[in-house]
Formats: sequence, structure tokens, C-alpha cells
Amino acid sequence: MLKSVLLVDDHDPMRALLRALVADLAEHIYECRDGAEAVTVYAAERPTWVLMDIQMGEMDGLTATRHIIAQFPAAQVMIVTDHADEAMRAAAQAAGACAFVAKDDLLSVRQILTGQRSPPGQAV
Repeated sequence: MLKSVLLVDDHDPMRALLRALVADLAEHIYECRDGAEAVTVYAAERPTWVLMDIQMGEMDGLTATRHIIAQFPAAQVMIVTDHADEAMRAAAQAAGACAFVAKDDLLSVRQILTGQRSPPGQAV
């Protein structure tokens, strides 16, 4: 079981869906509505994984990922997004994300978190 997971998405229903998807995999689940909040929560809680959306209000997910990775190079950030084109995948990789999953393939999130699929299989 994972120690903790941080869910970062500005849509409440998506966070609820992600929470349901990973609820049995983590002792603690933290939630944020934007990247700026995620940077603060990551620094305080140091979750095992961050599931990060890209498009959000105050700070987007790519910027938040860059901030988290700059401070905590071992952080594991998985981009979970509707924007699954190659340009976004490349941008996520450049930001430091170690996995990239399209929201229409959420079962891959669970597979990566449980080790059934390694991040390189969905690597950025």
C-alpha cells in the first residue's frame, strides 16, 4: 500500500473519480484544486505519488510539476489529462513528470500505482 497520493484537478467530479480509483491503494489521499496549492501541499506532506491535471486556474500542472521537481527531484508526478497529444507529452517530460496518462485511460493510473505497469510503459 502507498503511503499517500496527492490528487490535483480543478474539477471536483474528476477528483472524486480519482479518489474512488485509488482509495484502496493509499493510506492518505490529499486533494488540491490548482498547481499552486499542490506545490504547498507536496512540500508539507511529501506524498508517494502526485496525479496532476494540466489545465487549472492559478497555476497549471506543468508549472506545478516543475516547481515540485525542482525542490524534490525524487518526486513522482503522473500527468493525468484530457490533452494527450505528443506536444503535451513532451512538455510533461520536460517538466519532470515520470508518467503520462490520458483521462480516457484511467485504469492505467491504477496499474502504474500498483506496479502492474511500470511508468516507462506510459512514460512521458
